[in-house]
Amino acid sequence: MRYTTEWTDYRVIQTGSGYKLEQFGSVTLLRPDPQIIWEAPFDLKQYPGLDAVYERSATGGGAWTIYNKIPAEFSVQWRSLKFRLKLMGFKHTGVFPEQGYNWGRFISLIEGAGRPIKVLNMFAYTGGATIACASAGASVTHVDAAKAMCERAGENARASGLKDRPIRYIVDDCVKFVEREIRRGNRYDAVIMDPPSYGRGPRGEMWKLEDKIYGLCRLTRSVLSDNPLFFHINSYTTGLQPTVMQNILNLVFDDTRSSVESYELGLPTDQPKIILPCGASALMTFSE
Repeated sequence: MRYTTEWTDYRVIQTGSGYKLEQFGSVTLLRPDPQIIWEAPFDLKQYPGLDAVYERSATGGGAWTIYNKIPAEFSVQWRSLKFRLKLMGFKHTGVFPEQGYNWGRFISLIEGAGRPIKVLNMFAYTGGATIACASAGASVTHVDAAKAMCERAGENARASGLKDRPIRYIVDDCVKFVEREIRRGNRYDAVIMDPPSYGRGPRGEMWKLEDKIYGLCRLTRSVLSDNPLFFHINSYTTGLQPTVMQNILNLVFDDTRSSVESYELGLPTDQPKIILPCGASALMTFSE
């Protein structure tokens, strides 16, 4: 289990009965989490100062119930990076805090490379990995199919003092973008991908991670430079073990210069000895 302890103003206060109680700066939220199958020590909805709870609907989806007035936007900070947040659909806020561990790894690899690094960040959401890599000196191509997420990523870069860094924001289907980059001959020294478990493409095509991730890695391998630094994949799909992704990368690359580590990501909580599982990652690094 890997996790970060470098959040300035985010923490998991309590977990139980299918929910996690979190503090984002001055805002306290209660959100569902399918991994939390143990009982809560008390009714988390009665927590003093709780501002909002996201409750799932029996027919699918869900909605926020607001208890106290919440700012239209609020923020949290990891190291020097700042994230502008708001209550979004599907229980989102605009950041996945457990990814801080991976951001730290990317920063260390880029800073230690001793050369210019070009990064492709796919399914890039609100840009956590994008601004982490940019803060380390990389040039980043940020690709996400949602225009609003690319705009939010730009806001996070500006809030983090990185507005002048070489970041390209591309609103596009990630697979189509990679196919065009292959035809154009564009190459990258590092690839980061954090694809959704389920989704639909621009023409209604069904996306299921288990069916697509191997082919996507094979395709994206073609945009790596001749002297790559790293290739990273992340998954939130319940039941997809870290070793599965490690095996995929080893099969796709079969490169004697490479080594892979896979690991479960988590978040520390205020509960003694309780770490909240939050998905899995595999990181392939390349020697010179």
